[in-house]
Amino acid sequence: MKQYIDALRQVLEQGVKHQDRTGTGTISLFGLQQRYNLRSSFPAVTTKRLAWKSVVSELLWFIEGSGDEQRLREILHGDRNSPKDTIWTANAQAPYWTPSAEFAGDLGRVYGVQWRHWRTPERSWGNDNGIPRVTNVEVDQLANLINDIKTNPYSRRHILTAWNPGELDDMALPPCHVLAQFSVRHVQDGPDELSCQMYQRSCDMFLGVPFNVASYSLLTHMIAQVCDLAVGEFVHVLGDAHIYLNHIEQVNEQLKREPLPAPQLWLNPDVRDIDKFTMADIKLVDYQSHAAIEAEMAV
Repeated sequence: MKQYIDALRQVLEQGVKHQDRTGTGTISLFGLQQRYNLRSSFPAVTTKRLAWKSVVSELLWFIEGSGDEQRLREILHGDRNSPKDTIWTANAQAPYWTPSAEFAGDLGRVYGVQWRHWRTPERSWGNDNGIPRVTNVEVDQLANLINDIKTNPYSRRHILTAWNPGELDDMALPPCHVLAQFSVRHVQDGPDELSCQMYQRSCDMFLGVPFNVASYSLLTHMIAQVCDLAVGEFVHVLGDAHIYLNHIEQVNEQLKREPLPAPQLWLNPDVRDIDKFTMADIKLVDYQSHAAIEAEMAV
């Protein structure tokens, strides 16, 4: 995770102060790229504790296509009515969103809903007056992506997007990680490799980015396994890379720490269907880190 530490320092030293939507204020730098080699180790941050179970549970929740924060509680804590929070609790309970929520815990048409239930209009001319009838049909982007990787691996169209301009107002939080492109590369003396490049428009460098790197690296491994591929790289493109002003003390503490050896990822090799993974099928092996550093999430 040296790339992440270097980027954290770059934003702190070269960024400029900005006001932001949350009213907290940031130090911000626009336009960065980081590359993580997934072949030899897993890019889990070691200069502070990574909330690994939160990473895994959120990704499984996305893959389910859910927008229900209580379902995320169930995956993470084993009880949808658990008093323990998730990383989406603050958004689900935000005063600007709750009047729009259809039920307690409803987050609207957020990431997983877009991945599995993208809505697109379909026109049909089933009447005599020549006026088309328009109905919404759903597109399962993730299932289509996996099928396309299996059947047309070298295509340049392996895209998964959460940015739906027509439904941004129907989300508790418009997506920060907006689009991922997957690429299969031929390897001369081994299995072909799957890589992922993700564009993130808004990047909370202290709290969010290590989480996002782990999440999309994990997703790349999972898709590679169900498509009988090896893994290559995770490429992270950052738009507005920012450090919140109330995280500066924590960032300085993190920058004093020496990175520890990177862990390995274990996936249950028997799982060959993206919808069949559970928390028990995904583990970090030999993960060691410095102590957690607490910080408040800006909402």
